[in-house]
Formats: sequence, structure tokens, C-alpha cells
Amino acid sequence: MKRVIVGMSGGVDSSVAAYLLQKQGYDVIGVFMKNWDETDENGVCTTQDDYQDAKSVCLKLGIPFYSVNFVKEYWDNVFTYFLREYKNGRTPNPDVLCNSEIKFKSFLEYAQKNLGADYIATGHYVRNEVTADHVKLLKGLDPKKDQSYFLSFLNAGQVEKALFPIGAMQKAQVREIAAQLGLRTASKKDSMGICFIGERNFKQFLQNYLPAQKGDIVDMDTMKKVGEHTGLMYYTIAQRRGLGIGSTGEGDRWYVSDKDLQNNVLYVVQGAENPKLFTDGFTSDDIHFIDQTDFDEMRCTVKYRYQQTEKHCLLRRTNRGVEVYFDEKQSGVAPGQVGVFYKGEECLGGAIIDYVLKS
Repeated sequence: MKRVIVGMSGGVDSSVAAYLLQKQGYDVIGVFMKNWDETDENGVCTTQDDYQDAKSVCLKLGIPFYSVNFVKEYWDNVFTYFLREYKNGRTPNPDVLCNSEIKFKSFLEYAQKNLGADYIATGHYVRNEVTADHVKLLKGLDPKKDQSYFLSFLNAGQVEKALFPIGAMQKAQVREIAAQLGLRTASKKDSMGICFIGERNFKQFLQNYLPAQKGDIVDMDTMKKVGEHTGLMYYTIAQRRGLGIGSTGEGDRWYVSDKDLQNNVLYVVQGAENPKLFTDGFTSDDIHFIDQTDFDEMRCTVKYRYQQTEKHCLLRRTNRGVEVYFDEKQSGVAPGQVGVFYKGEECLGGAIIDYVLKS
């Protein structure tokens, strides 16, 4: 009997994943990962409720339950990167790194060495396809829940050792199964916060780790000061909410168009169609393909935010990484974001955006 170690998050998705694997005849063990060791702004331990929910589900299913502590690994390999990127004025996505460094690296190694795992499993809405020639990571069949974006930095070995029991299901089906089983996670809302840290007042959270410095907000078209920002790290390219400056002229909204770290200036423009918001593409020296991909140039699609329609592009290999050219100019592209590449249903991999390309 093959042994599967399920990463139990305390949510409905991993709960049902564990049940489905048990039903399929696997030897299933549930493990809760503790990766953040701090209370939230209300003094509540951010992981305790999730731990109890995960434990309750495993007890209900009659499977062994363990807890493992990856606080140091998360801090060293994910959170320090997260802080460094914000300090440098970039827009990181720690959830992508969290999966490749913690859930599918530290956790996989723990499961194999300590629990004799043949596979690990999670409640991600993705699918995989493993043949002798190729390992594919495929989109989840629920288009609203597909999470391939967040797993784009995995390698073939990690994908090959993973099972994704709910990847071909709709979210409603998952909740229905949990309700039928009487699991306490059946109606639990989905977590929308930072991976393992949870939902917080993001501005307050960052202030605990990085000093904020106020500075000028400058209209990039007129180069006149139009307001004051509270710290460059709190803003991202194309942001329009929370700028604290009213509309002028014809009343077009203000959008963040650029940042000047050296002079601590936040540049803005008016109107969603302002040319200064649009880019031709981006470059990356930090590219990760899930399986070996041999090309000089390749047509594919890309998205640089999770819930975004894919954009058609040309992917070109360079000496240092890749260049990506959109078929049509796009707005909201920011250094630090993760661009994720697709060929139809297959997620090819991802790249951290270094520079945006403007003509």
C-alpha cells in the first residue's frame, strides 16, 4: 500500500483531499505545518484554530495526525526574501516561494525521511501528468480556483512526488463532500492572506519589520507635487486606491506609474489609459521551468497576477534568462511580480520580473 502524507492546512480543501486518498486505498497520514510563530494584532495565535480544525478532521477520518515546525525554514527562505523585496520597492509574491521552498521541499523531505512517504498531497486546485518523457503541471478544472500560478516554481521531481486529489473538481463539490462527511471545515471560508501568515492589516504588518519614510507624490506628466506618500513599500504599480489624493481636471483617477527609491518619490498619472502605465514586456534573470524546456523563442501565454486573464506573448531566451514581449501592451507590470507561462492547460513555469520593457 502506497503511503501519502497530506499537508493538512485546517481548510476544507486539504480535508477532502485526505478523505479522497483514503477512499482510493492509500495509507494516509495528516500533517499540519507550523510556519509562523506569532500572534496577530488582536493577540490571537494565527495558527491555533487551523491546527485544531486539521486535528479534528484527521480524528474524524481515523487517520494519524502529526505537526511539524518549519518556522525557521519559512523565515530564512521565504520571509526574509519577502521583506528584502519590499525594502527594494518591488512587489513580491511570497506564496509562490512558500510552495517551492516549504510545502514541496521542506515538507516533502520531512515526509520522505521521517514518515516513509511515497507521495505528499495537498488541497491545491491543480493536476499533474507524469510520463516517462515529461512531467506536466496542469490547471485545476475549476477556473475560478485554479492555483497553478502559485505552483509555477516547482520542479519536475516535486510535481512527480505530489498528488492533487481535488484538482479535477469544482469548489462546490468539495464543500458538498465535506458537509456530507460532517467535517467541521465544510463551511470554513477560504484563507485570503499571505501564505502561513494569514489575513492582516498589511500596512500595520509591514511596519513591524520595515521603517517607513514619507515622501512626495509627483505627477509624472507635469512633474508637480500632488501629495505625500507614507512609504514607497506600501504602493505598487497601477495602484489606484489609498493614494490620498483627490481627482483634478476632468476627474480622472490617479494611478501609481513608477517609484524612485533613491529620491523617495512616488510617481502617479491620471487615467487608466495613460501611456505611462503600459509596458511592452519584461525581463527576468530568475526563471524556473517545471520540466526541461528547450527553446530560443516560444509563443505562449503569461499572467503576472493570480486572478488575471492570460496574455499572449513571445518568450525569448537570453544569456541571463528570458525576455517576454506582449502581443498587446499591458498595464500594472511591476518588478518583483511573478510572471507565469502557459501552453494551453499546461503551466510551463514562472519568472520573477526584474525590469519592465517600455518603448
